Amino acid sequence: MDLTSLLIFLAIGAVAGWLAGTLMKGGGFGLLGNIIVGVIGAFIGGFVFNLVGISASGLLGSLITAVAGAAILLFVVSLIKK
Repeated sequence: MDLTSLLIFLAIGAVAGWLAGTLMKGGGFGLLGNIIVGVIGAFIGGFVFNLVGISASGLLGSLITAVAGAAILLFVVSLIKK
């Protein structure tokens, strides 16, 4: 993975984490927290999308996948915290 790809991956993670945080609890988690939530969400989203047979490609598809996965992650974390 070259530097440009890594920066794009981290930027998608940050945006996805912020969007999921906004959707699920009303706010983000700061830059580092958003990146972590978004990157973990990208893996979860990719796994779930693969299970149900959904294929998302390109920059927008990656963002949608990461946001969906991050929202799932935040939902599961909220269940565990209760």
